[in-house]
Amino acid sequence: MSDDTDEAVEEFLDAADKVYSEYDQGYMNADVALSQLETRIETLRDELEE
Repeated sequence: MSDDTDEAVEEFLDAADKVYSEYDQGYMNADVALSQLETRIETLRDELEE
């Protein structure tokens, strides 16, 4: 993978970990967590398509 791809994947994983952590701690409900993950997935796809 290229450096840009590595960076995009790392950013996605960091963001996903944060969402899961906040959900587990009760800081957000499931709908919000899924919405944020969906946005992160779309962002990652866009980055990988460039």
